Amino acid sequence: MESTVVISPRGEERIRSGHLWVYRADVAETTVGAGEIVRVKNARGRFVARALYSNRSQISLRVLTREEVPVDREFWRQRLDQAIAFRRTLEIDATAYRLVHGEGDFLPSLVVDRYGEHLVVQTLSQGMDRLLPDLTALLVEVLGPAGILARNDPRVRLLEGLEQRVEVLHGDLPERITVREGSVEYEVDPRRGQKTGAFLDQRENRRAAAEYAKGRLLDCFSYAGGFALQLARRAAHVEALEISDEAAAAITRNAARNRIDNVGVRVVNVFDELRALERAGDRFDTIVLDPPAFAKSKSAVPKAVSGYKEINLRALKLLNTGGCLVTCSCSYHVDEASFAEVVYEAAIDAHVHVSVVEKRMQSRDHPVVLGMPETYYLKCFILRKLA
Repeated sequence: MESTVVISPRGEERIRSGHLWVYRADVAETTVGAGEIVRVKNARGRFVARALYSNRSQISLRVLTREEVPVDREFWRQRLDQAIAFRRTLEIDATAYRLVHGEGDFLPSLVVDRYGEHLVVQTLSQGMDRLLPDLTALLVEVLGPAGILARNDPRVRLLEGLEQRVEVLHGDLPERITVREGSVEYEVDPRRGQKTGAFLDQRENRRAAAEYAKGRLLDCFSYAGGFALQLARRAAHVEALEISDEAAAAITRNAARNRIDNVGVRVVNVFDELRALERAGDRFDTIVLDPPAFAKSKSAVPKAVSGYKEINLRALKLLNTGGCLVTCSCSYHVDEASFAEVVYEAAIDAHVHVSVVEKRMQSRDHPVVLGMPETYYLKCFILRKLA
């Protein structure tokens, strides 16, 4: 017999408005088991949706469909087919990209990334984790990958009462995978690299930023050199700043792989180095700021805002007139308007004038759901210093 969950009028309105999550406060008491697919009803007993249920997370329900249809193997097959077909229409000039972006593909809490002939998956809720064997079989059937890795080590799984683990689900995966992004090749460590191995959501922003790169370029928080390598061919010289020895070594290896000889790497604290460069009177024609998420919770927002303002202020002081600043934030809790305000205040304090050349977001294979602001997390502004 199908399990049922009753939600409050506020929860129902949330779903009707296009949001795919219902929080625990809007769910009536229930004895539904962890990770079950449930029939969601309103207080009058009318069908609202079918959803994944969690008995641990504050996100109790993740909507799968607002239609009264069976959620069976064919349902999952169709959803996967639709997500994959959409990526084909994008004609992505890369061998590493996102195939399934959770709520953005109406497959909540499921991530599937392609790295060449291999797939890396994440199941970030009780329901999706319970479905992992069936989803793995479908991915093998649809895509025939050489290997599938479950990169289920994000801390968000702990909120679902799930263990953190990394395991091969199908075939085999090498320790490192070589992928291509445009004309640049780089190595990915699928087991230990950031996210599922690389920052795929910045791919289109890196290509866009390359159109403005020139002269001396400073790439801050460089990680494995995604921006540095894409922009190097348009710049006279690139200084990549990275705090991790391991990531810095990867930049050097990737530069050598691509026969790029104008990238220098320094292992430093970016905040300290920006201040040191300013004191030394150094100047650059292009600067990239792509820091990690400064605000992983609402309580962290004030400190995050302070951090964003600090690095943007220093960068604008280091930037030559006519130069471009590419500045990013991947903190969902700092929305686009707030981030723009921070950059504006930094410009005021730096006593400079800037214009916005482009406002960008995460790559198109990471779609945003209207009515669900949580899915719009990556902001990228390309700015020009006027004076």
